[in-house]
Amino acid sequence: MDILAQVLDRVRLGGTLLFHFELGHPWNLALPARPYALFHYLSRGSATLVLEQGRELHMVEGDLVVVTRGEPHLIYSDHRAKPLAILDLDRPSGRLGVVRHGGNAQPLSAMICGNFTVERPSRGSVLKLLPPLLLLKSTDGGGGLETILERMVSESAFARPGQDVALSRLTEILFVEVLRSWIKSLDSGEGGWLGAMADPQIGPALQLIHERPDRPWTLGELGNRVGLGRSAFSARFTKLVGESMYRYLIARRMAEAAFLLETSNDGIARIANRVGYETAAAFSKLFLRHHGLSPGRYRAVRRPESVRRQVDLTETDVAV
Repeated sequence: MDILAQVLDRVRLGGTLLFHFELGHPWNLALPARPYALFHYLSRGSATLVLEQGRELHMVEGDLVVVTRGEPHLIYSDHRAKPLAILDLDRPSGRLGVVRHGGNAQPLSAMICGNFTVERPSRGSVLKLLPPLLLLKSTDGGGGLETILERMVSESAFARPGQDVALSRLTEILFVEVLRSWIKSLDSGEGGWLGAMADPQIGPALQLIHERPDRPWTLGELGNRVGLGRSAFSARFTKLVGESMYRYLIARRMAEAAFLLETSNDGIARIANRVGYETAAAFSKLFLRHHGLSPGRYRAVRRPESVRRQVDLTETDVAV
């Protein structure tokens, strides 16, 4: 099983390109706080990005920066230029196309900006594992990043049929490449479960948990499966993943349960059994604690109306 592919598919990874800039020196853009990750790719020129709390990052041609928490920030060629709120920029007809801004002096810069979204945020979200500010060189992805980014630059330069869909798909692929590049750069003990996937013992253990979250896994059984004693496995798992095996297993079960509530017609009791709980009551109590909603209410709120099954919450929701 490809754990990363499964997780990304189930959280409804998305994203889109927001701007394609051509910028004349001096320029200064102000971006407000947003409820998603923002990325900036500088295809020409240089720039400085500054987060609101003061962290500063210098960008050169070919750099990709991801502001993973959507924090407010400035990005400029000269800090003395008056910041212009990015939402106040004049746009060409339609949402996409090149936006020209700044002065008339050299050097000229070119930059595309967009966002990454996760529609099913959960405990241990992929985005939360990333550092607040992530810098990647286009060569860090072994050519994958550079190829995708160059295609996004060319695709966004001129309006054409199907442009929105093409850029949305490219943005999703870009996020996968960002994760691959970041994971490759991690040292042992970094990156939570994303980094732990590469460990020769903990990686296979994570795969077993993801393949069968319903099994009553114990430290001894998983440790034996990957060639470690119970204590050694427990310590290594906690060190690399950042939480105990039992806490990770519960989070995995709750994520699987949420997915089933949104995508299947199974009753609460059936879903409880599929994720490892003998009674709906025990499962519902834990689900409420984890997600803040009982299973029935979660389904009613999160399931798309077009496929929502009529459920009598008073009968099926055992832990309101």
